[in-house]
Amino acid sequence: MPRFVVEADGGSRGNPGPAGYGAVVLDPASGETLAERAEFIGVATNNVAEYKGLIAGLTAARELAPDAEVLVRMDSKLVVEQMSGRWKIKHPDMKPLAAEAARILPRAQVTYEWIPRERNKHADRLANEAMDAGKRGEQWEPSASSAALDASAARTLSTPPPSGPPGDAAAGAAAARAALAASRGVPAAEADTLFAEAEPGSAGAVTAAAEARDRAGHAATAAAPAAGQGQGWGPDMGAPATFVLLRHGETALTPQKRFSGSGGSDPELSPAGRRQAAAVAEALAARGTVQTVISSPLLRCRETARAVADRLGLDVTVEQGLREVDFGAWEGLTFAEVQERFPDDLQAWLDSPKAAPTGGGESFAAATRRISATRDRLLAAHAGRTVLLVTHVTPVKILVRLALGAPPESLFRMELSAASLSAVAYYADGNASVRLLNDTAHLR
Repeated sequence: MPRFVVEADGGSRGNPGPAGYGAVVLDPASGETLAERAEFIGVATNNVAEYKGLIAGLTAARELAPDAEVLVRMDSKLVVEQMSGRWKIKHPDMKPLAAEAARILPRAQVTYEWIPRERNKHADRLANEAMDAGKRGEQWEPSASSAALDASAARTLSTPPPSGPPGDAAAGAAAARAALAASRGVPAAEADTLFAEAEPGSAGAVTAAAEARDRAGHAATAAAPAAGQGQGWGPDMGAPATFVLLRHGETALTPQKRFSGSGGSDPELSPAGRRQAAAVAEALAARGTVQTVISSPLLRCRETARAVADRLGLDVTVEQGLREVDFGAWEGLTFAEVQERFPDDLQAWLDSPKAAPTGGGESFAAATRRISATRDRLLAAHAGRTVLLVTHVTPVKILVRLALGAPPESLFRMELSAASLSAVAYYADGNASVRLLNDTAHLR
């Protein structure tokens, strides 16, 4: 199923006043602009213009692929909350516009996300170009637009630094603060000033932790001769343990995008999946860094792991903690089929990591506890080594999420292809560094 990002905006110079909208359809993987829409709509309010922009963006996405999954991103809290069903639509001018937007694509294919205005610059510029054209008595023309030239807005689709509960990255930052304080012989409170602008779990905190770790190491090394020691007296970080995360190759269920967890039929690799496993084996052999191969117990992972291990001359160790989530009654169904049969349970699952799939499935919260414990156990056993973990979509996403200190909803914002490679390095100070995500170059 194709995936698109739709960014839309609308504005009114007077509210009500001369108004226009802008919308853009983007490829979520590359940030490429796939379609642009903009129009001067005469005198209207901001909200009407915003809804008009939404309608134009969804229509453009439908024209590209009527079966696409679409993430709509807007800086209008009103439109996002109303279209998500969390706010009631009371204004009579909004009700027909919301109904029109809802009819363009099936509800199950569209999700909504609020973003700050500075991250919606592409659509905002299109809306302003449309209003400028209206002021001249003209309509907006694509050939005259410069909105797509704003590369930071049109092509940077990553989510903002998380502001929610701190994750493993925040714990690493705290450890690095203590290391820096010890290495410089100053109170920890002084080292905290380096982190004053970084919220726990944020990208700034992760960067600051890495910088502090490096500075601590340099300070310790420089201080050693003065202290009459033969080696640095700061914390020895050593070589990180690196987990190379390999999602298994395709099964017959993969192209159909069916839920396939640990509670289903345990399918084997398809012919395409076996070709993918052979390709990734060759790529890893060329790199020559993997020292250990560990696999989920499910057949599709064990087959993928065996192909790699045979090429590398290694054995395969099976780790129960790397299994996929049990999707309960959803096993073998498509997203649309689950939406039709279990709409309330599906919505609850999308809204909360504590919600489990229908029929005794495993929640993301429970899976996170399991996978965290597995990670810690494997790190203790393989310190300083490069280990290939052959596993599934959910375990890979959880390991990446925890390394970034990202919120639980980030699990829905990562793309992981069959037989893709990701990598996380884990340092002795508790910090982690995501080095690779969804690499599929070996399959081309």
